Amino acid sequence: MKETNQRKSQLLTNREREVFELLVQDKTTREIAQQLFISEKTVRNHISNVMQKLGVKGRSQAVVELVRMGELKI
Repeated sequence: MKETNQRKSQLLTNREREVFELLVQDKTTREIAQQLFISEKTVRNHISNVMQKLGVKGRSQAVVELVRMGELKI
């Protein structure tokens, strides 16, 4: 279990993971920002950073890829 956590932490930061876990719960950027006590711009930055890491062009593609990789559960 520990190896899995280490592998995951290399791809996504804890905050990026939190943002995407809320994203798959159908939360809006504003709702995610309010829940995590960060700005909407910061939420968008986290999403953008993950999309860049994965080489995808949209939020939904990022979610699909993270699920496929076992990084995110729906």
